[in-house]
Amino acid sequence: MKYDDIVDFHGHSCPGTAIGFKIGEIVIEKFGKSKDEEIVAIVENNSCSIDAIQFMTGCTFGKGNLIFKDYGKHVYTFIDRKTGESIRISLDKSVQELMEKFKAKREELPEKILEMNPYEIFTIKDVKVKPPKEATIYNSLRCAECKELVAEHRARIKNGKIVCIPCFKK
Repeated sequence: MKYDDIVDFHGHSCPGTAIGFKIGEIVIEKFGKSKDEEIVAIVENNSCSIDAIQFMTGCTFGKGNLIFKDYGKHVYTFIDRKTGESIRISLDKSVQELMEKFKAKREELPEKILEMNPYEIFTIKDVKVKPPKEATIYNSLRCAECKELVAEHRARIKNGKIVCIPCFKK
């Protein structure tokens, strides 16, 4: 896998895509690429790094093996469902710290990050994490108000009728 593939997928090169690429290399080395749902990624931010992680590891929101926790942390946990092994990767150096270290501008940083040993910028720990259930397929129901389909488990009852969350909140 080449970094240029990530740039094509994401749309531009930036520190986040380089960080995600380095994380992807670690995961592929440890677990390989997920063909379906055998590897799970739990990501604690919604930065550019996530696009690289999805592309490289095969963990995606659509398959249910990419779980987003909105903690604003550059922390990434990966679980191999087959072996039960899991790792937690956390970024140790901020973009600002890396810019200072290399005396580089932001646009020069991806190249510098790609040259680094991952252990210089990440803490990587083996952890014990129970894998989540595999993705569940839910039936769709029609919202009584907006008439759009809503996944059964997200539907609400309002005045005795099935509605979607936005209509429920109106």
